[in-house]
Amino acid sequence: MNKIGTSRYPRSGFTMLEMVMVIVVIGILASLALPRFSRDRTLEASRNILEAIRYTQHLALMDDKIDIDDSNWHRKLWKISFVVSGDRSYYTISSDRDEDGLVDKNETAPDPVNGKYMYHLNTNPVAADESENVLIGKKYGVENIDFKGGCANIHHIAFDRMGRPFVRIGSATNDYAKYMTSDCTIVFEVSGAKDFNITITKETGYAYRTIAN
Repeated sequence: MNKIGTSRYPRSGFTMLEMVMVIVVIGILASLALPRFSRDRTLEASRNILEAIRYTQHLALMDDKIDIDDSNWHRKLWKISFVVSGDRSYYTISSDRDEDGLVDKNETAPDPVNGKYMYHLNTNPVAADESENVLIGKKYGVENIDFKGGCANIHHIAFDRMGRPFVRIGSATNDYAKYMTSDCTIVFEVSGAKDFNITITKETGYAYRTIAN
């Protein structure tokens, strides 16, 4: 026999107060998680670009382009070039083998992750043989890139067989006049997340990143 004031069936569902408390807790957790999401996106972008710079330098170390009989040998140095176009910002890794001053798809490096060309043209959709890993605007929200120091107002960095950085290689002659003489700092602005810098040191070409506070 049941006691007065009790039910033979267990209570199901939540009271209004319990539902409000759950919503409040979820809101607090979401607000704590948002900064982490932004930080992760920044770290992913900086890791991608830093690895791309080191990959470019590795290609240069393995592929000596210095040729004293060729007055334009600088143009053939392996380089990483950046194009700034809002959410379509991207980079390419290439060696201008025909020395025409242009980046052709067949002159770009294969992506070590998927074997596709590390190449893109802002005016075209991404082709099936082009790696989407170079699309730093689309993937991470990189919307602006600023070059300072030894690479001020330049959108590329090249390396020779000793890993040393060069700039303005398109106008170089048969000497080392375009050797980078001061450290280069590249500032990446990320939409909705923390900005970050990548510094490439003179002489050695050593690259490292710093994240904005």
